[in-house]
Formats: sequence, C-alpha cells, structure tokens
Amino acid sequence: MIFNDDQLAIKDLARRFAREKPAPHYQARDKSGVLDRSLVREMGELGLMGVDLPEAFGGLGAPGLTAGLIAEELAYGDFNVSAVPVGVSLLGAIIMSSASAKLAAYWIPRMISGETLMGVCVTEPSGGSDASALKLRCRRDGDHYVLDGEKTSITFADCADAFIVFARTGAPECGAAGVTALVVPADTPGIARTRFNDVGSHIIGRGSVFFEGVRVPIANRLGEENQGFTHVMRGFDFSRALIALQCVGCAQASLDEAWEYTKSRTAFNAPIASYQGVTFPLVEGDSQIAAIRQLCFHAIALRDAGLPHTAEAAMVKWMGPKTAFDVIHQCLLTFGHYGWSMDLPHQQRMRDVMGLEIGDGTAGIMKLIVARERVGRVAVQYGKR
Repeated sequence: MIFNDDQLAIKDLARRFAREKPAPHYQARDKSGVLDRSLVREMGELGLMGVDLPEAFGGLGAPGLTAGLIAEELAYGDFNVSAVPVGVSLLGAIIMSSASAKLAAYWIPRMISGETLMGVCVTEPSGGSDASALKLRCRRDGDHYVLDGEKTSITFADCADAFIVFARTGAPECGAAGVTALVVPADTPGIARTRFNDVGSHIIGRGSVFFEGVRVPIANRLGEENQGFTHVMRGFDFSRALIALQCVGCAQASLDEAWEYTKSRTAFNAPIASYQGVTFPLVEGDSQIAAIRQLCFHAIALRDAGLPHTAEAAMVKWMGPKTAFDVIHQCLLTFGHYGWSMDLPHQQRMRDVMGLEIGDGTAGIMKLIVARERVGRVAVQYGKR
C-alpha cells in the first residue's frame, strides 16, 4: 500500500507521540485502571482523532486509511489508548450521517478535540452477538423517549460522557426493524454505571449501564424511529478494520522487542538470533502480521472508494486479535524466563488483544458474516425459515 506525504507525516507524528507519551507508562496506567484524559486531549490537540471526519467538525477530511495508520501507531505504544480515536472515527461518522445538524455540531467537535468521550451501548445481559434481539425498553412520552433496562459489556461504561444507545421501540418480533438509536448524555438522571474486573484493558472501564426512567429528547434520535439498527450498524465494518490494526500495532511492538533481544542474548557462545528454532517462529509471526496489515488497508481502501468491504473487514476482525495473541505469546517465550514476568509488557499485550476476540464481534460471528457475503443469507439461518 502506497501512502501520500500527508499520510506519512501524520503516521510519523502518531509514532513519535505513542512512543514518547503513552508507551513508557503503558503498564502503570493499566494498573491504575484510569484512562488519562489529558492524553486524550493531547491526541485531540495534535489532530490524531477523527482525522477522517470533515474539517467543518474539526477533523481533517482525510481518507479512512489515515485513521488506520494512526490506530496502528498508537496501539504500538498503548493498545488501550488507541481505542479512543478508533471510537471517535466510528461514532463520529454514525452521528454525522444520522443525527440532526444541530446534534452533530454539538457532539462531533467535542469528540475530535478530546473534550468528550463517547461509548456505544448495544450488548445486553441476555445476548451480545444477536444485537437485533435487544430488550432495552424505549417508549415515547410527548417530545421525549423514556429508557428502562440494562446494557452490559460497554466500553468506557464508567468514564464516558455520553452514549449512543440502541433501544427497542418496536415489538420484539420486529427484530432489527424495531430498534432506535439515541445519543444519551451520561449525566442524565436515572443512569447508573458499574465497572467490571477484567482480564485486561483496565483503563477502558468496561461495565454495565442501567437506565431507569431515563428521559431523552426526541431531538437526540439518530435516524428514523425503528430504523436505528440497520442504518447505524453500517459503520461497524470500518471500525472492525481499525480494531485489527490496533492488534497489528500491539503485536508489532512485541515482535520488534523480541528481534532486538535475539541479538543481545547469547546461548552456547552465540547470539540466539543464530538459531533457527528461535528466529523462524518470529519470522512466521512477522509474516502473519504483515499479511493482516495489508488486508486491513485493503478493506479500508475499498471503504474509501465507496466499494463493498464487509467481508474483508470481518476477515481481519477475527484474524487480527487471534493472530496478535499468538504472536505476542511467541515473543514472550522468546524472552525465556524473563518473559515470564509481569515487568515485561508482553503479558499485558496478550491480555489486552484477547479482549477483542470477544468484543465488537466474535470470530464465529465474523465468519458467519463472511459466509453470508459469499453465498447469501442461506449461510446464516436466523430464526424460522
């Protein structure tokens, strides 16, 4: 993939920022479990967030490929910090395409600047993959909607300033056709939040969000009533490719460290880099990560060209986290007994990327999507035939 001078310049900016600012405190930040909002604001000030969104909102109007370059470079330094601009690109595009001009003008510039952190509420306790089977109740009351129910496994649950909430306005049997999307400020009365004790990615504050009689103005609706799911979910193909690039960046950091270690570590009076048993597994990992990176860029290039890219995005979404986990694991083993230490970052990188084998679509769901793209809905039998 060939990039233009502007893309190479912002890639270099993201690389220098990631390695100078988030990287040195990656593990300490995870132990604190707190997202450093000053880092978020600094990314906004540097123009690293929402680069693919229009200049009128504070973005750069750049191609999606530019956002992909940034996602990979930031994840090289801190996998979890890189989740913020990925969310801005996804949710900013959803708001821009579905919200009123007034609503978009209020939220999108705040997200791009790093002033506002937004989450998305889809998953519920009764299910995650079948997002069209949502149960969170949403009823009309005058010029407001009233929300009652629970969303769970929500990224930034305890620290987001607002959420895009998918709720049921139609009958359950309507499935996706009865779902409406709303922008809900997190300080709206009736909202309560919890935080989970996760295996990794502690600073993103995954948890549950509870809604009890939460009143939301109709003006906060995204798209038409009962059409929020099918309209808004189109943007998730883009975020799947960005997520895969996050995993690529994280794995590349471990690979680079492992390669350096093989040159300095000696065994039997020779650097361990001279032993194929050491280098070949790293070669395999480097090759796999390079291949996934290129498929990510291809998926985003298709998106930028206005061409179908659902299958390619689903491919990298299941391949990226799994391959990154395996590659980082091999890098940990390359360090021998040093790798079996919480002091080195490989164990945290493994835990962090593993979460994306679940979040934003499991491997099974991604494979179903690819099969559906290849042979039609006969590959995915939902409910009664």
